[in-house]
Amino acid sequence: MSRKPVHLAVYDTLADWEPGHATAHLARAGYEIRTAGPTTAPVRTIGGLRVQPDLALDDVRPEDSSLLILPGADLWDTGDDLAPFARKARQFLDAGVPVAAICGATAGLAREGLLDDRAHTSAVSFYLAATGYRGGEKYVDADAVTDGGLITAGPTEPVAFAREILGLLEVHEGEVLDAWYRLFHDSDVEAYAVLEKAGAL
Repeated sequence: MSRKPVHLAVYDTLADWEPGHATAHLARAGYEIRTAGPTTAPVRTIGGLRVQPDLALDDVRPEDSSLLILPGADLWDTGDDLAPFARKARQFLDAGVPVAAICGATAGLAREGLLDDRAHTSAVSFYLAATGYRGGEKYVDADAVTDGGLITAGPTEPVAFAREILGLLEVHEGEVLDAWYRLFHDSDVEAYAVLEKAGAL
């Protein structure tokens, strides 16, 4: 089945560990992962990895995408350098194309007003409160939350973040999705047999 690509935002100080479970398993399911940077100039992750973006953010169009993933990065909290990525997230959501944000990217979306009317989570509630956003009553103390086509998660929950993405894009569903999470989050060996039977490994 032909699928539109998934776009992974990449920028300096990107938190390497946060999108990895999601992108690896999306790629295994047949999704092309396309990286989008501020420009096509290389960026360097917080772990020191050099990433050459496939395209510039300005060239990313919601109609050409299945999902936009926004990882955390130190730059989300040190200025407005990444604000264009939050504005791009608004374009995606307005077009009915889902967005997944983790860690510092949730603060960027809060500043953009995208969390004011959607259930969401992040590292802790006061982290988002510091942005001055108006969505505090919608904050959920959970590992990951999906609402209105938007997935949010805190920095310690890359597996839960991936679970929400895989579920939203229907890569895995029901007991298979639950088993995937139990295997990769809880090291539950019994979950392996469920995935093997379903051909989901």
